[in-house]
Amino acid sequence: MLDIRPISDLRNNFTEIEKRVNKSDKPIIFTRNGRGSMVLISLDRYSKMAHLDYIEQSLDKADSFAKTNPETMTHEDVFTKIRTKING
Repeated sequence: MLDIRPISDLRNNFTEIEKRVNKSDKPIIFTRNGRGSMVLISLDRYSKMAHLDYIEQSLDKADSFAKTNPETMTHEDVFTKIRTKING
C-alpha cells in the first residue's frame, strides 16, 4: 500500500517519517496542493537503485560497443585479459 502524505508532514513529523522510511524500506510520496511533489526513500534503497542504473548503463554501452566493433573474443580470452589487468 502506498504511503501518501501532505508535504507538511515532513516538516511536522520528520523523526517519525525518517524512522518509518528506513524501517520499511518503502517510499513515502509527498503531495503539495493535492498533487505529487516528491518521493522519500531510504539511503539503502537509493544505493540499490543507483547500482542497478549503473549496471543497466554499462550493459547498454557494451551493446553499443559490440555493434560497432567486429572483434569477437572467447570467454577464456576475456577473462585472461581481465586477470592480466588485475594481477599486473
